[in-house]
Amino acid sequence: MTHKIVVLDRDGVINQDSDAFIKSADEWQPIAGSLEAIARLNEAGWLVAVATNQSGIKRGYYDRANLSQMHQKMQSLLASVGGRVDWLNYSPYLADCGSVCRKPLDGMLRAIELRYGQGLKGMPMVGDSLTDIQAAQQAGLVPYLVKTGKGERTLASQATCLSGVPVYENLAAWVEEWLA
Repeated sequence: MTHKIVVLDRDGVINQDSDAFIKSADEWQPIAGSLEAIARLNEAGWLVAVATNQSGIKRGYYDRANLSQMHQKMQSLLASVGGRVDWLNYSPYLADCGSVCRKPLDGMLRAIELRYGQGLKGMPMVGDSLTDIQAAQQAGLVPYLVKTGKGERTLASQATCLSGVPVYENLAAWVEEWLA
């Protein structure tokens, strides 16, 4: 069975982001409309996978138990609006570790392919940073940039690298157009 899979970044796409990192479930706050947007994707038959760099673990800002609490909160809030994340993948590594699991490399996307037994080529990926776009392009997904989180900053500093990448105000705006 072939699945329709959308891949989302977490911080700055689903929830508010911070240059000081999101370190606890209390700090994890959804972006307005993002949870409902995910529920709409679920209702339309899309599996929602998350691929998120979480280097705060290696930096010692929070541990895996804190991250698990953040994800439990996300799933609970999603359930309250009729949504869910079907698969969640994270990379705890720093950029200089060279891990294939850390975006902009595509290890987390390959893990999603293994989980569902199918390629992701041509599937959508929504992110707010250049590393999200690069990972999507490397794995053959179609990248989309949102202006939330680091999106505005990414747009201002990386405009030439984003040629041809559609840009949306937020996840809700992308879902609205995607499902239309």
